[in-house]
Amino acid sequence: MNKIKSNPYVKSVSQKSITYTDEFKRLFIAEYESGRLPREIFESCGFDIEILGMVRVNKAAKRWKSAYTTSGLDGLTDTRKGNSGRPLGRELSMEEKYERLLAQNKLLQAENELL
Repeated sequence: MNKIKSNPYVKSVSQKSITYTDEFKRLFIAEYESGRLPREIFESCGFDIEILGMVRVNKAAKRWKSAYTTSGLDGLTDTRKGNSGRPLGRELSMEEKYERLLAQNKLLQAENELL
């Protein structure tokens, strides 16, 4: 765990999971789209495949490719801290609704530009 934790592309490590940085996920997608294999990308970023295991590498690759296909670069962002999943207990004001619509519009424009 200490060897994995020392990698600059790792946010945190537990007995069951590894949380990679958003930067690594974006780098992974860019490299993957240029034709490199998941194993090569992980190795070139300093990960020991013998420790991680190919199953973990392939599952992460599949998860990130799916998130990128569905939501673009925003799909690779770790939103666990910013979104507790709890519904807002109050009604939004018109200004807040307007701000959310603007943010959603910008997101959709960025996705269209990416495509």
